[in-house]
This record gives sequence, C-alpha cells and structure tokens, in this order.
Amino acid sequence: MNSINAPMDFTTKLNSLLVRIESSIDTLVPALQADTPAGPFRIHEAMRYSLRAGGKRLRPMLVLGAAELGARSGVSDQTARMVLEALPAAVALECVHTYSLIHDDLPCMDDDDLRRGRATCHRAFDEATALLAGDALLAQAFVILATSYAGRPMLAAALLRVLADTASGLRLVGGQMQDLLAERAAGTSFAANASDLDFIHLNKTAAMIEASLVCGGLVGGLASVELDILRSAGRSLGLAFQIVDDVLDATTDTATLGKTAGKDARAGKATYVSMHGIDTARRLAHEKTEETLAAIRSLPGDTRFLLDLAAGMLVRRN
Repeated sequence: MNSINAPMDFTTKLNSLLVRIESSIDTLVPALQADTPAGPFRIHEAMRYSLRAGGKRLRPMLVLGAAELGARSGVSDQTARMVLEALPAAVALECVHTYSLIHDDLPCMDDDDLRRGRATCHRAFDEATALLAGDALLAQAFVILATSYAGRPMLAAALLRVLADTASGLRLVGGQMQDLLAERAAGTSFAANASDLDFIHLNKTAAMIEASLVCGGLVGGLASVELDILRSAGRSLGLAFQIVDDVLDATTDTATLGKTAGKDARAGKATYVSMHGIDTARRLAHEKTEETLAAIRSLPGDTRFLLDLAAGMLVRRN
C-alpha cells in the first residue's frame, strides 16, 4: 500500500540523496583491486581520485530531482523507486562531468593545479595518466547506461542518445574548443563577443546541466512536452551557473573557491564579468535563474526540491 509522508526538508533530502549518489559511484565505477595489473589499477585509482574530490554533485542531484517528477506527488514509495532507477543515469552524468574537469585542467587546456581544494589529477598522478583517466570515465558513463538499463532498451537508447549528443563536438567538446579559440583571440579583432560567450557556455556548461534534467525526466517517464521544458530550464540554469561561477572567480579567494581564483582574468578569458561587469553579470544570473524557476514550476509532480536546488545555485559561494 502506498504511504504518504510529510515532505522532507531540503537540506535533509539533499544529504540523503548525496549518500545514495556516493554509494552508487562506489558500486558503478571500477574498484581498486590488489590483483589488478598495474596499468588498470593506476587508471582506476586516478578515476576514483577525481570522482572523490568532493563537490556538490549538482548534476546527479538534477537527474534524481527530475526523475522524481514522474512519481505522484507525496507518494514516498514511488518517489524512492524513481530515485533508485535514476541513480545509474546520475552516476553516468557525473562520470562525464568529472572527465571534462580532468581534461579542462590539463596543461594543454586551462593548466590548473587545484580542483575542489586539492591537486588536479595531472598533478596528483601525471599528465598521461590524467588524460587516460578522463578517457576512461567518459567510456564508463556509456557502460553504466548500457548495462544498467539493458532491461529497458528504449530507455537505454534514449539516455545513450542524450549523453552522446551532449558529450559530442557539437556540444561539450565544441564549446570547449570555442572557449580555447576565444582565449587565443583575446585582445585581437577576433575577440569573443556576447553571442560567442553564450555559445560557449550553452555548450561547455549548460549542455551537461540540460542533459542531467532530461535524463532524469526520461527515467521518470515524463512526456515529450515536459522533456522540452526541462531542456529549456537546463539551458537557463546552465547559463546562470556559469555567470555565478564567473562572478565568484572575480570576487572570491582561492581557499573559498576550491580552485585558483582570478585565473580567468589573468588568462584574458572572455567571461560574463569581463564582458558585462560584475553588477550586470549578477543581474543576468538572477534573470536566468528566474527563467529556470518559471519553467520548473510549469512541470507536473512535486517540484519543490528542484526549485530549491536551482534557487540555491544563485547564492552559492563556491
């Protein structure tokens, strides 16, 4: 018989889901085994080092929050089932996100020494190992989706399609390439404009947030019109996230930020702060957050967790 309980407060629910996510990462990512040959052992160690670097697990949280929308509001056992079914998709998204961070930090890219308050993967291991660890995490994401949803082939195909598109040269990788080109063109007549900046972060940043919401919606069995709303919310939320990130980079110290503060300005990168100034950037972040919240409010089911999660991104400190 279905049980109906009082809603859990946001922080308690966030912490509860975080425990589930961490446990699923431990289960779904190759473990360190003493009898593993040296090569795979080192790769698995580097993969887990980066996955275990902490962070808010925003993208997995968005997957789980979107999946919950498929449950009838207030019916706790249906909500729990949606979370359970969505956990592999949540871990797959986190694997892709972590791969992108490892590669972003490499000397040939952003050349950073610090990520989430500790040494980046290539500093903790070496550049070649970090490169391969990122490659392995990207592949592991597809393994997780293909195996975890093998019994639901249509869902598996839909999830794999979303993740493949998101990680492609048209989205995540394409946005990163454009970001590098913009950095190289800084100070020239080819310097990035506001349209270029939006293109970069609609793909480099927002694509993963959009995919997290859509994958969660797919697991939750949402209708196509509702998936379109999640896509729109993800784009707005992704831009808000990036704008806040740019403001934090310009206004917060390294210890608080967990990565090298002020690095974008020193590198001459195009950011929302360099393009628009801090005050306008903050206004844009607020506007994009409001767009996100309006989209989420139009969705069925209990949207409170997703609303709180999106709103909290605007006022985060790191």
